[in-house]
Amino acid sequence: MSESSNSIVGREHREVGFVEALQLAFKNYALFSGRSSRGAFWFWILWTIIISAVLGGVDSLLFGKMGYLQGLWNLATFIPAIAIGARRLHDINRSGWWQLIGITVIGVLVLIYWFIKPGHEQTNDFGADVEAGRA
Repeated sequence: MSESSNSIVGREHREVGFVEALQLAFKNYALFSGRSSRGAFWFWILWTIIISAVLGGVDSLLFGKMGYLQGLWNLATFIPAIAIGARRLHDINRSGWWQLIGITVIGVLVLIYWFIKPGHEQTNDFGADVEAGRA
């Protein structure tokens, strides 16, 4: 088998589906070690946006402008969001502490760029090229 074939085979195990991304995020609720692929990260972001919007609509119907349900959702997903962000940064061989640059506007842009980058296809400082939480 050629080296390019190995790369393709190695990449297949990193593909994460839409539903699996939500399952992995909650399975790895406070796991700050390991790595997460772009798919796992961006599907998680999409899930949180969709659920937050739905809960915001339900909140406005039931409670007016108070965001009880949306606030509970945001509280429940705060730790997993930081954890998956750290694992995503580990995938590109950066420390999860780099998330702190998101405090600045320029830092947010840098983080978005890093979150978009493909991960290393081999073992790096943060472990093997394996999706965190996968058995």
